[in-house]
Amino acid sequence: MTQPPPYGPPPAGPSYGPPPGGFGPPPPQYAPQYPPPQYAPQPPAPAGPEFLAVDRHNSVVVDMSGVAFEIRDAEAEFSWPEIHTVHYKATPNGKALVVAVVLHNGQFYECQVEAKPKERLREWFAALQAILGHYKPMR
Repeated sequence: MTQPPPYGPPPAGPSYGPPPGGFGPPPPQYAPQYPPPQYAPQPPAPAGPEFLAVDRHNSVVVDMSGVAFEIRDAEAEFSWPEIHTVHYKATPNGKALVVAVVLHNGQFYECQVEAKPKERLREWFAALQAILGHYKPMR
């Protein structure tokens, strides 16, 4: 046999009657649409070519925002508007790439990235030539 709940029936309260005008579901033109309208996805920002050279300690990145160096946990980023020129060459022993950034104010920064195997240096040169031509064409 079941026990009645420890509480009694709800207390009798005043009857409120129907809600006044203006309450209830919204007019059809304001009613929510189900399913909700689908919005067209925004196309991603156009991405340009990118270059990345990295070794155990250093890295060089060239992309649509500019040139970035990381040298043993120190970072430097240069945007295209502040860059006057970008130069690159191989070290005398041919084992590393050196990338230099010259700013409009004359400041000069460089980063050296070791190329292992040495054939990678040729790949980096070809990629850098194309990417720098894309972002910083000759004037």
